[in-house]
Amino acid sequence: MTVNYISLAAQFAIACFALGSLICTIRMFKGPSPQDRAWALDAMYVNCMLLIVTLGILFRTSWYYDIALLIALFGFVGTAALAKFLLRGEVIEP
Repeated sequence: MTVNYISLAAQFAIACFALGSLICTIRMFKGPSPQDRAWALDAMYVNCMLLIVTLGILFRTSWYYDIALLIALFGFVGTAALAKFLLRGEVIEP
């Protein structure tokens, strides 16, 4: 009987990233301040991106990596826009 350790490690990582995303979702809706909600959103997109990368490792396909790259790109832009909005009150300056 052979044990595929990569598969077991990927499944454990998927469970950890899913739990982290759930905790970030709770903090995003419950957070006492807008800054806490912004941090939770930032951590949630990182957890989701890593979850998708781990799924790509588990299923051995490269489609997941492209999706994770798009999530990272949109998450960064969204975090920068949210930080600018929290700092100045507007995203696009006149």
